[in-house]
Amino acid sequence: MIRRAAIAALLVTVLVQPAASAPAPAASYRDRLPEDEVIYFVLPDRFENGDPANDRGGLTGDRLVTGFDPTAKGFYHGGDLKGLVKRLDYIQALGATALWVGPIFKNKAVQGPKGDESAGYHGYWITDFTRVDPHFGTNADFKALVEAAHARGMKVYMDIIANHTADVIKYRECVPDTRCAYRSRADYPYTRRGGVTGPAINPGFTGENYAKLTDPTWAYTPYLPKGEENAKTPAWLNDPRWYHNRGDSNFLAEDSQLGDFSGLDDLMTENPRVIAGMIDIYGKWIDDFGVDGFRIDTAQHVDAGFWQAFVPAMLARAKAKGIPHFHIFGEIFTDQMDPARLAEHTRVDKLPAVLDFAFMRAVIDTVGGSAPTSELFRLFFADPVYENGEAGARTLPTFLGNHDAGRFAQFVKAGFPKASDDEILKRVMLGHAMLLTLRGVPTIYYGDEQGFVSKGGDQLAREDMFGSKVAVYNDETLLGTTGTTATPRFGTDNPIFRLIAELSRIRTSHHALTRGRQELRAWGDKPGLFAVSRFDPDTGKEVLIAFNTSTAPVSANVLVDQASKTFLPLHGECALKPAAPGSLEVKLAPLDFVLCAAG
Repeated sequence: MIRRAAIAALLVTVLVQPAASAPAPAASYRDRLPEDEVIYFVLPDRFENGDPANDRGGLTGDRLVTGFDPTAKGFYHGGDLKGLVKRLDYIQALGATALWVGPIFKNKAVQGPKGDESAGYHGYWITDFTRVDPHFGTNADFKALVEAAHARGMKVYMDIIANHTADVIKYRECVPDTRCAYRSRADYPYTRRGGVTGPAINPGFTGENYAKLTDPTWAYTPYLPKGEENAKTPAWLNDPRWYHNRGDSNFLAEDSQLGDFSGLDDLMTENPRVIAGMIDIYGKWIDDFGVDGFRIDTAQHVDAGFWQAFVPAMLARAKAKGIPHFHIFGEIFTDQMDPARLAEHTRVDKLPAVLDFAFMRAVIDTVGGSAPTSELFRLFFADPVYENGEAGARTLPTFLGNHDAGRFAQFVKAGFPKASDDEILKRVMLGHAMLLTLRGVPTIYYGDEQGFVSKGGDQLAREDMFGSKVAVYNDETLLGTTGTTATPRFGTDNPIFRLIAELSRIRTSHHALTRGRQELRAWGDKPGLFAVSRFDPDTGKEVLIAFNTSTAPVSANVLVDQASKTFLPLHGECALKPAAPGSLEVKLAPLDFVLCAAG
């Protein structure tokens, strides 16, 4: 991996100076730590249509021009920022305290080869980093959303991208709209055109002095198609010099950081000009809108030196704005239960937190599969590998599924294809109980609370909440309710919704479940009992949490703190007193759980 520590140190000194602004007035929501939150993640296009006038983003023509086709899963459906404001009551009723909003920046409306086009409804194909996509509304609409959330004591996290822009740059050597093979630095060095035997370019470039890297034709000959010479904002993003221009990544070696992500223009994030530009872009969103944190897309595909400069700069801007606990968490996508891979990016890149993909994998394997509960033990036993150890692990956003991998209910059904709907529902609810009580920052993927199942990842897991016209979505059988996604799904009677709402309120009213140290208590070599204790950091009082991942009842004595003399139930039935000092009897029905608080 590329390391640019010297550049990072210099840029931190020069660029973290915050823009002049008066600190925001103190507010109780700003006193909360990252681990105090319950996050609700939503893609604006798929949530609620608050203003049908912006459905086509101000464009005219068919769907290949406007990107709007509510019957197709890969196009805009009409959801927007006004729709989010309209439904804040619903989100707050679920118990969410923070709203993670999918990317809202202006996107390239449609891209892709002929016959395989799709739209930028998801927000990850940015052309203008300074304004809201017209399909979602305006900058004023986003400000209104942030202010409405803050008025309710809710935080707003922006989904940001520094790795790439929309696919605009093309290569002379490749047929347009086709993928170009990755060309490595060894075979195509920056100081030769078209390979090691090509003519010399960029004289004097040593790999550090980027001011001398002026000719971008080292691997391919990049160009901007006619009519797209000024497609991006800010203007510096239109210059091919600030991109790697090496063809498509295979996500194997150096190409994971230097290659185009499925054709998207890959920014040269080790270049000081790019670092400075991105700090300026995202710093202004903090200054002008007062957002409370960033979720960083494709963080693992960016040079470590970039994050070592970017993160301190953003934290300084937020502090100057009166936001003391700005939460930054990066996406390190993996389908493995591998905490070390995630932890590397907190230690080397110095990302404050990362999305806990290992947690997702462990819960899928144990609740959505037949893995032993020792899998959960292995997950949490590794917490000390993160920067700041177990305290750092408590700030990791945990989740069960998302817009890329798919939904948790889908994984459970795949793991138990012959199980009854009742068993699937119980397993889905048990997984959410783990999400909302174990260490980390629980992150609910929109629609999960309504029993959305989905038929796969990516576009198949991005259903509409406001009543869908997409046949593949409306064919789904929802969990815990009747009807389909063809009708709006904003009710509060689904048992999954009710459980999340109950546990969210329990969690946010007990510091043991937010800021509390977690101690492993019971696990085994087969499905069954898994238990932990969490301790209030102020009072030291214990909350015992026990789960049964098997379809048979469990009765066992579980280790507790000897100072815990009595217990009261927060959820389920608890023995009121230990059977002996340090030992509490736990009885669990199949696929059930209890929360027992020391009195």
